[in-house]
Amino acid sequence: MKQSVTAFAPATVANVGCGYDIFGFAIDEPGDIVSVSRSETAGVRISEITGDGGRLPKQAEQNTAGFAVIRFLEKIQSKQGIDIKLTKQLPLGSGLGSSAASSVAALIAVNHLFDEPVQISALLTIAIEAEKLACGAAHADNVAPALFGGFILIRENDPPDIVELPVPENLHCTVIHPEIEIKTLNARKIIEPFIPLADAVKQWANTAGLVAGLYKNDLELIGRSMSDHIIEPRRARLIPHFDEVKKTAITSGAIGCSISGSGPSIFALSPSLKNAQTIAVSMRNVFTRYSIENQVYISKINQTGARILDEKA
Repeated sequence: MKQSVTAFAPATVANVGCGYDIFGFAIDEPGDIVSVSRSETAGVRISEITGDGGRLPKQAEQNTAGFAVIRFLEKIQSKQGIDIKLTKQLPLGSGLGSSAASSVAALIAVNHLFDEPVQISALLTIAIEAEKLACGAAHADNVAPALFGGFILIRENDPPDIVELPVPENLHCTVIHPEIEIKTLNARKIIEPFIPLADAVKQWANTAGLVAGLYKNDLELIGRSMSDHIIEPRRARLIPHFDEVKKTAITSGAIGCSISGSGPSIFALSPSLKNAQTIAVSMRNVFTRYSIENQVYISKINQTGARILDEKA
């Protein structure tokens, strides 16, 4: 019988420009690490959180990792006590799926601890519930790619209808995270509940174009389909110097550039590692010029998603 399991779940880029709440993909790093251990004391406890600056709640029901484990135990009807240790490597409020990485890593770990009694589709449902705890909306555009890896289309959240899309082999992603925080809940509040029909038609066309570009391995089509007529114009005002960063990314060879999730992270897609590295330098130079600390991550689309790091009997 396993006594403890440690798992990793990666950062994710949601929306991908035109696909608000329906597109997301995983990147290689950063990500969160969660260890779960059997305990002789009943209940779920978070005994340790590192990397969050003391900001996340240790009450299990108020933390996405703890919440996910509680729901998992309810599903398998177990009263086993569980101790959780969470290592946050994802910045809070970064637009990189921080809450999703915690819940997904916890679910992968606890499911493995119990010898995989729950199918991955059911784990996804629990992770979606945890997202509602974090940001007030039950959506899968971060948790699904964190769980499955790859580039994901969420056709429906309830019940989850997830489509794994093909990814061009040479597609690379550059993500820059300026050290400012945007709470997802606040970023959702500024979105208008009604949109002009003309904008909706443009958005639908771009959404279809992005899917077609992925299937056709057409990077140019992917790039010109990433244009967001609805969300980006409203959220961009929350990110200092966004327009300048986006312009320099495109000038440096990006096929497309937009806000990652609710921001402030910004991502750019490009056709090669060399391009991705050039774009990273250019984007970083903008924030550095304005004395804004930042971190840059470069990777292909992560095809593996969450994974087990260690287990102890």
